[in-house]
Amino acid sequence: MTPFVAELVGTSILITLGLSVVANVLLHGTKGNNAGLLVIGFGWTVAVFVGVFISADSSGAHLNPAVTIGLAVAGKFSWDQVPAYILAQFFGAFIGSILTWLTYKDHFTATQSAEHILAVFSTGPAIRNSFSNLLTEVVATFVFMMAIFFIQKGEMKLGSLDALPVALLVLGIGLSMGGPTGYSINPARDLGPRIMHSILPIPNKGSGDWPYAWIPVIGPIIGAVLAALLFRLL
Repeated sequence: MTPFVAELVGTSILITLGLSVVANVLLHGTKGNNAGLLVIGFGWTVAVFVGVFISADSSGAHLNPAVTIGLAVAGKFSWDQVPAYILAQFFGAFIGSILTWLTYKDHFTATQSAEHILAVFSTGPAIRNSFSNLLTEVVATFVFMMAIFFIQKGEMKLGSLDALPVALLVLGIGLSMGGPTGYSINPARDLGPRIMHSILPIPNKGSGDWPYAWIPVIGPIIGAVLAALLFRLL
């Protein structure tokens, strides 16, 4: 695969599995209804593992504009390739959102809660406070990005399990820092599905909470840039 296709496919799989586990927990009448945060956390862990496993050899498995920008700031990735990677990641997020909608179409129709429907596609604050919510995303992504830099630096060789450290990292961040905002840590993961939420013909879906939408985009980018600058300093 070309790097563009790898980022597209990897992000599509990541978003499909990630949104689908949230749909399974939140939507009406599913087999996993009300299964809770642990199920969501482990579902996203598998989503990351599979997405990274698929794309790592061809593109480096960024699957996240914040990662792409952070690596470029750190001097580990060419700025010339950044736009193409981000475009592929967003297209992948669009595709993953559509596949999740198709999979759970009847359950979206049966769900009356607009809040739960939106939560399948995008993150949101447990307590709405713009500064605190932004800070949470900055800190969570800073930790995520710093860990990625040192995982790369360590050159861990696990064969077919090379994707495991990043997947476990996402699990740790989700379970420990996901409470306030739902841990977007990925602009494409949040904004891409949020856009598709506004387009897809879902009954009772309500609004996309656009006044909040900038936080899970800007916060992860700030966190990734700060991590890159500190890594270069170290």
